[in-house]
Amino acid sequence: MAHVIVVTSGKGGVGKTTTSAAVAAGLAMKGKKTVVIDFDVGLRNLDLVMGCERRVVFDFINVINGDANLNQALIRDKRLDQLYVFPTSQTRDKDALKRNGVEKVLDELKQSFDYIVCDSPAGIEHGALTALYFADSAIVVTNPEVSSVRDSDRIIGILAAKSRRAERGEAPVNVHLLLTRYSAERVAKGEMLTVEDVQEILSIPLLGIIPESESVLRASNTGTPVIFDDQSPAGRAYSDAVARFLGETREMRFVKPERRSLFRTLFGRA
Repeated sequence: MAHVIVVTSGKGGVGKTTTSAAVAAGLAMKGKKTVVIDFDVGLRNLDLVMGCERRVVFDFINVINGDANLNQALIRDKRLDQLYVFPTSQTRDKDALKRNGVEKVLDELKQSFDYIVCDSPAGIEHGALTALYFADSAIVVTNPEVSSVRDSDRIIGILAAKSRRAERGEAPVNVHLLLTRYSAERVAKGEMLTVEDVQEILSIPLLGIIPESESVLRASNTGTPVIFDDQSPAGRAYSDAVARFLGETREMRFVKPERRSLFRTLFGRA
């Protein structure tokens, strides 16, 4: 049975779709048959980041509504045989994500895939809560700034209380922290929270630190998951994060010694 990973955050613009694409591609590169699903109904972007926007015929909502089957909607990545993209609708409302319909589709996908990566909308609206509900693991994507971390803390609470695992009294969702758009120089100037600050606030295991990099924007604009760029710091950092998720030990790169803490400056922590 497949393992369902939700990529989530409390705040928009932190790099969720970039992360979903990179994580899904990274799992496929490790030989895991993986599908990445766009849960952001109405604001479809995953197909652009994956470079398959011209190949979309049917979508997630079509399958939920019975207008198409999975084989018609799934798009096989041209670069990795083990990777598939499941786009969503640009024209429907988020309420089209009926929980029972989503469950039926996920159950069907679980028969064929090792990993199902769910690219969740930001915040706590219907689409996000639907994606969170079915998670076995969650990757909480956070920027090192106060509002992003505070909103992520809210998401962690929802995962603990409102997932299907929580409802059934099963083992909790396995939650990981991914820190994105990190700049050691800005941390040193006191303009960003330190890694230690973010971990202290959220108290979940650190999966990876993705440095601020022009390669992320370049990859998105060319429809290529940044993890394919093994010459870029961001690409290597995502590769390390995927390896850690699969249980490998990798050194946490791209972090210089952090001297000044914005969090402690703002809140008077010694």
